[in-house]
Amino acid sequence: MLLGAGLGLLVALQVGPMTLLLVRTTLRSGLRPGLGVGCGIALVDTVYAGLGAAGLGAVLVLPRVEVAVGTVGAVVLVVLGTLTLRSALRPPGESVRTTPTTFPAALRLAVLATAANPLTIGSWAGAFAAASVGADAARVPLVTGVGLGSLAWVTCLALATAAARRALTPAVVRAADVVAGGGLVVAGLVLGRHVLG
Repeated sequence: MLLGAGLGLLVALQVGPMTLLLVRTTLRSGLRPGLGVGCGIALVDTVYAGLGAAGLGAVLVLPRVEVAVGTVGAVVLVVLGTLTLRSALRPPGESVRTTPTTFPAALRLAVLATAANPLTIGSWAGAFAAASVGADAARVPLVTGVGLGSLAWVTCLALATAAARRALTPAVVRAADVVAGGGLVVAGLVLGRHVLG
């Protein structure tokens, strides 16, 4: 289980679009929605780890599967990034709700965005190919550990962001929106070019 927790922690530590989504959601909507995003990320990590442990990691990186999932992922990232940028660039006082405000809504968004993120798929396919998981009995604790390690990291990140949120001015939160929105759009465009190019 410790190996799984280490793997979950290492994959979750990658700074990418889902990290931006978690930080932005926590800054805009608070701790509960931030934890919803974190739980969605950890859930998908656990499912993909289970698929990898079961030997299905190779299916996830088949060219047709990768193109289909990558295209969906690129669209999701560009849409999320564009909505975030539109929200950040609106005049002060003119609000638009582009961030989930409840735990369930944030969880659903994170599951969709993380499941369609080829970085997550590739990470788990590679991790389990390298780890050469042995007996079936060893797989369950390993996958459980992955989920716990991933959940531990995203929970710490959401808690730290929520604590910082209290000290930030609206201008800083708006700047964070611009960074997050721009990062999501760029990640989506890079992914789209990679998948379709």
